[in-house]
Amino acid sequence: MSNTIFLSLYSLAHQTSFFDELVVFCARYLQYFAILFLLIYLIYHYVGEFDYRQPFLLIKTKIKEILMAFSPAIISWIIAEILKTIIKYPRPFILLKDTVQPLFVHGQMDSFPSGHAMFFGALAMSVYFIHKRLGRIYFLIALVIGLARVITGIHFPIDILAGYLFGILITLIFELLIKNYREK
Repeated sequence: MSNTIFLSLYSLAHQTSFFDELVVFCARYLQYFAILFLLIYLIYHYVGEFDYRQPFLLIKTKIKEILMAFSPAIISWIIAEILKTIIKYPRPFILLKDTVQPLFVHGQMDSFPSGHAMFFGALAMSVYFIHKRLGRIYFLIALVIGLARVITGIHFPIDILAGYLFGILITLIFELLIKNYREK
C-alpha cells in the first residue's frame, strides 16, 4: 500500500519543469525559510507593554521561547539520525531503481524515518504550544515539506508519517517533562 501511495504521489513529478522546481524548492529549501521566519517572529513578536526597568526580563523570555520551540525539534532530528543508522532502510530511488528517477539525490540507506518530518513535526507541535495560530501554519509547512519529499522520490509516505508521529510524540514528552519540572 505504501508503494501504491508513493507511486501515485511520485507520478506528479517529471510532468512540468515549473512544478518540479517548485517541489524541489519545498523539499530542500522551504525548511530554511521556515526556520528563519520562526526565529525572527519569536525574537520580535511581543504582546504587552515593554518594562524599561527590567529590559533583561524580555531577553530572558525570548530566549526561553526560542529554546521551547527548537529544543524538541533538535532532539527529534538527533533521534532520527540515530534511528537511520540502526534501521538502514533504502530510499525509493534505491529500492525502485527501475521506476524512480528522483528530482534530486539525497542519501542512500537512510530513508526511515524522515529526519525532516521528525524535525518539522516536533517544531510545529512545539510552536503550537507557544502560539496556536502560528503552530497551525507550521503544521501546514511540515505537510508541504513531507509531501514534496515524497513527490521528489526521496521518501516513502511511511517515512514521512512515522517522522511526524515520532516528532510530535517527542514534543509531547518534552512538554510533559517541562510541566512536571515547573510544578516541582
